[in-house]
Amino acid sequence: MSDLSSLKLFATAPHPCSYLAGEEATTVFIDPAARIDQALYSELSQLGFRRSGGHLYRPHCASCQACISCRIPVQLFRPSRSQKRCIKRNSDLDIALVDNIFTDEHYQLYADYIHARHSDGDMYPPTREQFETFLSPEWGATRYIEYRLKGQLVGVAVCDQLNDGLSAVYTFFDDSQSKRSLGAYAILAQIEKAHALGLKYVYLGYWIRHCRKMAYKTQYRPLEMLVNKRWVRLN
Repeated sequence: MSDLSSLKLFATAPHPCSYLAGEEATTVFIDPAARIDQALYSELSQLGFRRSGGHLYRPHCASCQACISCRIPVQLFRPSRSQKRCIKRNSDLDIALVDNIFTDEHYQLYADYIHARHSDGDMYPPTREQFETFLSPEWGATRYIEYRLKGQLVGVAVCDQLNDGLSAVYTFFDDSQSKRSLGAYAILAQIEKAHALGLKYVYLGYWIRHCRKMAYKTQYRPLEMLVNKRWVRLN
């Protein structure tokens, strides 16, 4: 175990929340100068921290505790009927682990995805620098999973391998393939990957009850949520 008490935390000034209208958000970051490795990253993930680029952060809002960390216990997970259909629909995809996604092909898919799905968000408009900084490999933990249809790149899942699980960092995909539900399939594939590696969890980041964009996370059951510093299982 690492000595977490020695880590310095820095807080942002209050700013408009990206997820809940009318709310102010404050975020705490681990000191960027701290020496992070896979073991420390794993411990911080168990405490509800997430990664964005080379930064580890956690919400720390004065008047709101809506952001709840969640993870899937992969050994207990059983796909629903709709999730089984999603797996079957995508059985013709070729899946591969790759070391690098910073090519023109990958960036174009990312940029098209941001334009199609997130033109109202903080990541719009997309830039090459933003893409490479946000999805950079960190601390020897990052894995890139490609999804191809007859050679054509249709999706990429970025995840980090922790000591006890995979942390789903980001997924982007071809929006014209909407019937495939590639976002859902990427999570299901990461669950299967974690299971094959003998890992216990897939960390999904934060769930917010009144945020429509976060609602999909509760479709994976059982789901564990970090409440009052304890992981609580919802069946």
